[in-house]
Amino acid sequence: MKFITAFMLATGLMAAGSAQSADMPEAAKKNNCVVCHAIDKKVVGPAWAEVARKYKGDAGAAARLSTKIAKGGSGVWGAVPMPPNPKVSDSDMKVLVDFILKLAN
Repeated sequence: MKFITAFMLATGLMAAGSAQSADMPEAAKKNNCVVCHAIDKKVVGPAWAEVARKYKGDAGAAARLSTKIAKGGSGVWGAVPMPPNPKVSDSDMKVLVDFILKLAN
């Protein structure tokens, strides 16, 4: 019985993780954003939903997030710095930033 319960729990967690990853735009997977970020939970970096809430209503948010993705940064979300990602294409950058900011809705 314990085995069945553990198996069901593990299967459920794997399915939840797969759904989370499936919801990410392809640009997030291609640029390895999913290594440090998830949609609704902190991994290494903040949850993207939390980022969206922080910048909700901020007219300059898209530009700031684009700069943060390209150049990296530190101190905003804790002690672990975000490394720069200068190879993210302009089209991928737009997809990522739009996706993140829409999570606030």
